[in-house]
Amino acid sequence: MNASLAPALRHDWTRAEITALFALPFSDLMFQAQTVHRAHFNPNEVQVSTLCSIKTGACPEDCAYCPQSARYDTGLEREKLMAVEKVIEEARAAKASGATRFCMGAAWRSPKNRDMPYVTTMVQGVKSLGLETCMTLGMLDEAQAQELADAGLDYYNHNLDTSPEYYGEIITTRTYQDRLATLANVRKAGMKVCCGGIVGMGEEESDRAGLLQQLANMPDHPESVPINMLVKVGGTPLENEADLDPFDFLRTIAVARILMPQSHVRLSAGREQMNEQTQAMAFLAGANSIFYGEKLLTTPNPEANKDMQLFKKLGIKPEAYEVHEDESEQEASIVHQLQEAAMDSMFYNAAK
Repeated sequence: MNASLAPALRHDWTRAEITALFALPFSDLMFQAQTVHRAHFNPNEVQVSTLCSIKTGACPEDCAYCPQSARYDTGLEREKLMAVEKVIEEARAAKASGATRFCMGAAWRSPKNRDMPYVTTMVQGVKSLGLETCMTLGMLDEAQAQELADAGLDYYNHNLDTSPEYYGEIITTRTYQDRLATLANVRKAGMKVCCGGIVGMGEEESDRAGLLQQLANMPDHPESVPINMLVKVGGTPLENEADLDPFDFLRTIAVARILMPQSHVRLSAGREQMNEQTQAMAFLAGANSIFYGEKLLTTPNPEANKDMQLFKKLGIKPEAYEVHEDESEQEASIVHQLQEAAMDSMFYNAAK
């Protein structure tokens, strides 16, 4: 790793430049992506995250890919907001399995003010275990973003999903500008940004280039860039979408690595459908983060032991997370707060 020898970060990529990268011969693209990757990261380390759905279903949005939308009959049962103590129990298990970051997702358009005390307590409790924290709760205003930052949230996930041009084909209930505004609020509050998109939704290669252009030309690159492969769910408008060629997926990973050299590029949804060879090529293309565990919110993910077996075959190890606080003292403090608050009597049905 020698970032001093790497070219300066850019935030002025043109669509033509990005399209030209996609058009490179595959081996040339992979070589360029791997060269960039090695300039900034240990190529044999992968950041490992676990994702927990803290509130499932009944979302009013119409995202065409999403089984949690209340508009589609996907057979998904609605669930209330998970109890804080249960979330911390899940986080403790995730850490024991090798995760360094714990991500919490709620199927909301945006959190209500009454929700904030619960989610901020979750953040504090998970951080007490020595884990990085991430949340995805929908749109945030400035005050909500600051409240999460004050609670110690490390990352906020809010994806752009696709290019501005194709966005209206996928979502009509929230504008592209709405998404950009939430990301601006997250940055203003001082949190790190987790932002990427989904490929395989019927978009053209130009749309994949357009998505990456939006991400790479932000004033600060997202620290984490999840690249999801569409998981087709029965009952959603995209359930019969044609499969994306794995090479098109790998090209997207490689171009993301070149455009955003210091970002963690994450293999997210869709890994269940990928064989080991495709995942290995994705790591070679510059992916260096995965979600780990059996589920990503409501869709399948490779079992944790399979991930570790693949890591062993490839000589990869999980990336370490350095903790700067006294974990035992912090955890004891949070547990005491939970006991004092008698949390069991405080929960309501967040699906209503």
